[in-house]
Amino acid sequence: MAAQKPTFRVMKNGYDRFAVDDAVEQYTLQIEQLERKLVLYQQQLMETTGQLEGIKDQYRELLRTEDSRKQTADDIARLSLREANDIINSANQNADLIIREALASARGILEDLAALYNEAGVVKTDAKEKLEKLLKDLEEFNMPDMPDLKWLQDAEDRMR
Repeated sequence: MAAQKPTFRVMKNGYDRFAVDDAVEQYTLQIEQLERKLVLYQQQLMETTGQLEGIKDQYRELLRTEDSRKQTADDIARLSLREANDIINSANQNADLIIREALASARGILEDLAALYNEAGVVKTDAKEKLEKLLKDLEEFNMPDMPDLKWLQDAEDRMR
């Protein structure tokens, strides 16, 4: 904000008094305005500095809180890992027991299936023999000759 250097008219006993007075008054107003701004900026600086200190305090408190939370999270993670390992070991033992029981059940089911397969083979052979006998009987079955329906037509014609 560089102001132009004022120029004054030269008069008999010096410079134009009114022009000089106007310039001095203008500079005085400008100085007063700048002083008010300076006071306002100093107040804002003090408020901002106070806010900065408050924020710094909050930041330090957050750091302390974060450290304690981090320590708590580490403790929880350690405990969770230990508990997870215990659960996995227990699950492995239970799985082994379940597999043994399933294999025993599967053996029983397979034995039952083998017996059913053998029985199905016997039933199949028996059914096959019966079907072959039925086919033979069907082939030997003779249909009687169909009577001539002409006599029925003749009888109907006579009745009319």
